[in-house]
Amino acid sequence: MRIKAIEVGHISLPLVHPFKTALRTVEAVEDVVVRVVSDDGTVGYGEAPPTAVITGDTTASILCAIREYIRPALVGMDVMDLEAVMRRLDGCMAHNTTPKAAVDMAVYDLWARAQGKPLYQLLGDARQSFQTDLTISVNPVDQMVSDSLEAVDRGFGILKVKVGKEGLADVDRMAAIRRAVGPDVRLRVDANQGWTAEQSVSIIRAMEDRGLDIELVEQPVPAHDLAGLKEVARAVDTPILADEAVFSHYDAARIIEERAADLINIKLMKTGGIWNALKICRLAEAGGVECMIGCMLESRLSVAAAAHLAAGQRIITRADLDGPSLCAVDPYTGGPLFNGPEIAMSDNPGVGVENVPCPAWSD
Repeated sequence: MRIKAIEVGHISLPLVHPFKTALRTVEAVEDVVVRVVSDDGTVGYGEAPPTAVITGDTTASILCAIREYIRPALVGMDVMDLEAVMRRLDGCMAHNTTPKAAVDMAVYDLWARAQGKPLYQLLGDARQSFQTDLTISVNPVDQMVSDSLEAVDRGFGILKVKVGKEGLADVDRMAAIRRAVGPDVRLRVDANQGWTAEQSVSIIRAMEDRGLDIELVEQPVPAHDLAGLKEVARAVDTPILADEAVFSHYDAARIIEERAADLINIKLMKTGGIWNALKICRLAEAGGVECMIGCMLESRLSVAAAAHLAAGQRIITRADLDGPSLCAVDPYTGGPLFNGPEIAMSDNPGVGVENVPCPAWSD
């Protein structure tokens, strides 16, 4: 089975609510979609969300990377020689992790389809279902409380609350949400690099002193501030999750070696796909550091690939795969079942997602 063509298109899906963080506000998923076609006509799918504030990738740079660098490097290669394909993909250009991730997941989709098995079974078969959280965007406190209660009404028992814009005022924000949802809902805090190390320690300790029972705090300091991240992790009792600080397995190795964070967030759009994400999983297992699987603003197409990775790897103990739940419509069929907070794997071969809503594919 050889790669015959790599084609690109575009999807646009409205969100249920505007997605607001300390870094950006988005009202719809506007992503590049990819399909890799084999010489026997089998098709694998991937998706690339332009997230310039995190990965540096824009729609234009994604399209250029795929058309000018990735496609010429991979067309003609044997999909079943997965290691060779992934090495070529990883080495055909520096950085540009988002387009690499989209092509990576499409190739993995093809590879598993050729074997007639769901991808997660080939990645380790650790579990058949798991729970995801739901993101609560940064807004006035009363709206965040309302959004949190709505999420609980939808069945979500884990909420990831975006903060990072108002310093110590975020403590009152979390206190209001905790009062509203009660003690049984698990609350995660994501500052999206919004605090300094000093602010982080002060804010997190204040949350601890008020008994808010925060499960974890995600990336409290800027991505480049590893010393600050380490300082925070050592100064507070609440587990610290490294997100934007970890793109590659080299980043993960440094975090683990220096104990700069308690947990690592794996996102395929940061790692460049499943192949490199598996390297982080192996390092995390060796170092005894649990991982979360996360996503950008993605539809079910690429979140399904991340779900397969999570279902295949025991070191991934937490999930932030709420992209499909944030979208107002879901045009896809097949693949994992996203039933509110529960993600259940299916027996569909490959990643399994079909009916990709792209009006026109182009090479």
